[in-house]
Order: sequence, then structure tokens, then C-alpha cells
Amino acid sequence: MDGKVIRHKLIGSKEERAVSPVIGVILMVAITVILAAVIAAFVLDMGDSMGSEPVNAAVDIEIDTTNDQATLILQDQGNADSFKLSGDHSGTVSFSGVGSETTTSLNSKDDQTLRVVAVTDGGAESVVAEESYDNA
Repeated sequence: MDGKVIRHKLIGSKEERAVSPVIGVILMVAITVILAAVIAAFVLDMGDSMGSEPVNAAVDIEIDTTNDQATLILQDQGNADSFKLSGDHSGTVSFSGVGSETTTSLNSKDDQTLRVVAVTDGGAESVVAEESYDNA
């Protein structure tokens, strides 16, 4: 058999082709790029973080500028595993349970903000209480 006869049987003529070879290559490249993006999203763990729930907890802050102290009262633990201070303050806060109180010292500077941040086991953080004070 002749090579041209076999080629004609395998490929067909221009009139018998369903899709242009150029369009076929473009479609295959587009499908490959889309598949690579989907696989990369799962490999880089992008899909997992979308389902995580927000941190929910409640803390009350009572400021006492005469004694330079703030009392933090845990109202609801929620799904928080730990608490920390941020803003013009830093450090961790320990509560023994719902309704428990802890005291922290205030900075002696003017116009300060005390924030309590709840942290989950997965590392998600959310500000659950914030209080500004003027310690003049």
C-alpha cells in the first residue's frame, strides 16, 4: 500500500475534517491550562480555607484609668482556642472559663487602643473586643 492511501484513510481530506487542526490544538491547550489551575488550587490548599468558619467569641473590656488597669471578661468562648492582645498592647490572655476575668496593665500614653483577638486551633484570628482610652 502507498503512504498517501493510508494517510487519506486515517486523516481524510479537507472536506472530511470536523475541526481545523489549529482550533483543535487551541482547545487542547485551553483545557490543559484549566486543569492545571484546578489542580494547583487543591495542591496549594486554596480550596480548604474557603470552608473554614469565622472565629466567634465575646469578651468585655472594662477600663480603669485611675489604676491603669483593664479588666477583660470572657462572655462566650465560641470556637476560640486562645486569646491575645493587639493594637497598642501585646501578649496573651488566659481565661479559666466563661465568666472569668483577667486583668492587664494599661500603657501610660495618651489615646491608646486595647484589642482582644480570638485565635482558633487552625490559626484563624478575629478581633472580638476593642476599647479606646485616654490615659492622661
